[in-house]
Amino acid sequence: MRCLTLLGLALTTPLAAQTTQPLAQAAWSITAVDVARRIGIIADDSMMGRDTPSRGLELTAEYVADQFRRFGLKTSLQRYPVTRRRLDPVHSRVVFSVGARKETASFTTAVRYEGGSVPQQPVWAGALLVGGAHTAESVGRLDLRDKAVLFVPPARPEPETLQQVLRVLFLAGPKAVLMLSDADSAVFASSIPRRHPERTVIGLSDERPVTLQVHSRAVKNTLAAAGVDLAAVRTAPAVAREIPALQVGIEMKDTVTSSLTAPNTVGILEGSDSRLKREYVVYSAHMDHIGITPGKRDSINNGADDDASGTAGVIELAEAFSRPGARPKRSVIFLTVSGEEKGLWGSNYFAGNPPVPVKQIVANINIDMIGRNWPDTIVAIGKEHSDLGTTLARVNAAHPELRMTAIDDRWPEERFYFRSDHYNFARKGVPILFFFNGVHEDYHEVTDSPDKIDSEKEARILKLLFFLGGEIANAPKRPVWNPESFEEIVE
Repeated sequence: MRCLTLLGLALTTPLAAQTTQPLAQAAWSITAVDVARRIGIIADDSMMGRDTPSRGLELTAEYVADQFRRFGLKTSLQRYPVTRRRLDPVHSRVVFSVGARKETASFTTAVRYEGGSVPQQPVWAGALLVGGAHTAESVGRLDLRDKAVLFVPPARPEPETLQQVLRVLFLAGPKAVLMLSDADSAVFASSIPRRHPERTVIGLSDERPVTLQVHSRAVKNTLAAAGVDLAAVRTAPAVAREIPALQVGIEMKDTVTSSLTAPNTVGILEGSDSRLKREYVVYSAHMDHIGITPGKRDSINNGADDDASGTAGVIELAEAFSRPGARPKRSVIFLTVSGEEKGLWGSNYFAGNPPVPVKQIVANINIDMIGRNWPDTIVAIGKEHSDLGTTLARVNAAHPELRMTAIDDRWPEERFYFRSDHYNFARKGVPILFFFNGVHEDYHEVTDSPDKIDSEKEARILKLLFFLGGEIANAPKRPVWNPESFEEIVE
């Protein structure tokens, strides 16, 4: 565990001295009593653990929307499809074709579905071989659009590099990615499920191309006829070439087992400046939790800290900004998403389908678990990636009366930057800050209950976030990424 690193407190003109009376009054309208009351409602047993999708989640979304309407916000429920599908392996196949020669790989013995959008019609595409010791940078220079990429990993792949390479492959626009395996045939066949599990598709389809593992022995003759030596490719420095003679066909059948929807709740406060109101600061938190754990006497996971604390915080901030004299120059979106616990579903859908152009969203302040642990400290993740870190340091130093210090990420090895809803904004190019008090013994347990929340601490954090959001929303210039971080994170 890393040592605590205090944010720099260098400051020129103190912001506290610049804070107008209406802004100060709005900030101090955020109280521990209100925080505790709202967490008590959201994390009540009647919400049944707020699983996605569920009746309890719907009740939570309606409660948040009702609060937003009461504050005069432009309020909507953004619904996204949650479809459950199951692959039919018997009626699915991959065909490799070189001239009159064809080989078929069966999904029952030689092909394993790894993810991505299952084609609803047969797909044929020219093959492009990518293999050997590639890096994300070298793969990023390739034109993979509309190709069936035959990916041959090196003989001794480095796991993190391999993941980076695959991520770039998925984003480069191929029709399919086929990873050629040389594992033992029997072992490979035994890894294919006899009955493929259901998978969840958010929105109209999976974002990434269909991705398959294909055992190379099933298609070795057509690969040889096309001049592909897999053993040589695996040990090569880097290989990338089209195979003009080789066509790849993919036929897959899957069935819908259920089709539901889930909500995000959106409240928009229009900015006061005629020009800057077309730009937006987003406050976000996830209103879902993990639902009910059967077989326990107390089976409802109330999720008071995770993340009723953040959801209540977004409501408190919406109310504070709606007060007379507090409306900032830029518009503010108050967002509570669902599906975070299932894989950032709701924020992924919102980032891909925002109610305003994503390029007009200047910052995201994400709040996930801020009601526990240290009474005078909150972790701010992501501040090194943009000048929002400098803004936070300035605001934090200007408000010593809050007795709250924002510190560096204490657990970089846990990769929390990639594990909450802000990440879906970051990969779309929106600078973010993520506020988080860390996990604790009640994380994802039925014991994460409202009585354990330090609502006085949370109220002080929310005041800090109010001043921070106000500073961003009133600044003449929008936040700016650090170039290295932009290159690394933004898709």
